[in-house]
Amino acid sequence: MRPVADWPTAAVGKLRVLLCDIDGTMTSDGRMGAAAYGAMERLQAGGVQVVPVTGRPAGWCDMIARFWPVAAVVGENGAFYFRYDHAGRRMIRAWARAHRQREHDRARLTGIGAEVLREVPGTALAADQRYREADLAIDWCEDVPALPATEVQRIVDLLQRHELTVKVSSIHVNAWFGAYDKLTMTRRLLRDEFAIDVEHDREQVAFVGDSPNDEPMFEFFPNSVAVANIAAFADSIEHRPAYVTDGAEGDGYAELAQLILARRGSR
Repeated sequence: MRPVADWPTAAVGKLRVLLCDIDGTMTSDGRMGAAAYGAMERLQAGGVQVVPVTGRPAGWCDMIARFWPVAAVVGENGAFYFRYDHAGRRMIRAWARAHRQREHDRARLTGIGAEVLREVPGTALAADQRYREADLAIDWCEDVPALPATEVQRIVDLLQRHELTVKVSSIHVNAWFGAYDKLTMTRRLLRDEFAIDVEHDREQVAFVGDSPNDEPMFEFFPNSVAVANIAAFADSIEHRPAYVTDGAEGDGYAELAQLILARRGSR
């Protein structure tokens, strides 16, 4: 990973959309600070469409799409995207799996979640589980004492035995039925809402993240960035981002936004 200062000005000048993980990327110590929130506002005002791409639940993402200075949001690791049409006062929603499938999945995931909590002491359902539509989130360090890597792997192994897709974030182990991920839904969003064919125009898009569940995005987008706290997962990520910020968490995100705006202004 090269310093983000090495990102060429010419490449930054082509940028139309900045995709952003939230937890540990835009937040600092679990909270959204003024610097990161202000960075979103400045990017939007500067002509860069900001799109959070997160493992957080549908209930949160409805609020994010409505109230944050963003163009859209991809949630639950690719289960859906929401875009709020402010002029028309309507929410546009697209899902990876049909409503009936999601209802069936939730019933199965409830039982699997209970099994994980029995088998792996110290775990808990994520506090936001009740607001989720499509996935199961096991808390391993957000509201519980942090578990060692061996116990996190036990959670992953148990979930994979149920033929679930499993991803580890900086706070949760997420699992769901279906082959989608952050990248598959992001492709659909960019095509349907921004008329961007990422197979041919991926230089118009950049991604910034911080953890293993961001790996499909790091691998796909040549303009991929991690905030400095990616170092905690360095040994568990095969496909690393192209660039890394000096700052960690929200400070790194604000650093990236400042660089993007400065270099777009110097085109």
